[in-house]
Amino acid sequence: VLAPASPLGRAAAAAALCLLAAALTALLQGHAEQWLDVGTVLVQTSPYSWALLGTSLVVGLSVAGAACGIYITGSSLLGATVRAPRIRTKNLISVIFCEVVAIYGLVMAIVFSSKLIQGEPESRFHADNYFAGFALFWAGLTVGCANLFCGLCVGVTGATCAIADAADGQLFVKVLIIEIFGSIIGLFGERARAHCPTPPLLPNFN
Repeated sequence: VLAPASPLGRAAAAAALCLLAAALTALLQGHAEQWLDVGTVLVQTSPYSWALLGTSLVVGLSVAGAACGIYITGSSLLGATVRAPRIRTKNLISVIFCEVVAIYGLVMAIVFSSKLIQGEPESRFHADNYFAGFALFWAGLTVGCANLFCGLCVGVTGATCAIADAADGQLFVKVLIIEIFGSIIGLFGERARAHCPTPPLLPNFN
């Protein structure tokens, strides 16, 4: 006997059916190229939208990674502190490592924003601007994902560090080394962005 679907599952199925119906309608009416022509979508979208979306992604994903890491390591730290109150101070370094991930994203957002300078309206859809917009979008997505996984990694290792320290104080430094290596993942994303040259965008702020 099949279990009844949840409301979320029914909503997802309804949305999928609506998208399928819209795609079939466009296909039968001869407008399928509007759905399948990715190049047209990329060209018709303003390069400044791509650049701002990349800037938003690098901040949002970095903050999400930091929040998930603090949630994971903080809950374990509170539980382990009940058993061994001596660990409550030195294990706060795990929370700091998670917070640094969000700072990585803010720093990169400032770097991305420095690429946006005032210019003339006729230069808005220049080829260099398209290149810069796409480069900033993918750079923001790459760095944001790196920081997201970095926050999760630091959170899990920080939680393990708190539990191990509560069981045996000699394990703190050993697990902390693993946590430090996990936090370096975010720096790898920063360095990957540093080697991606992007010309400045020239938006019209008038």
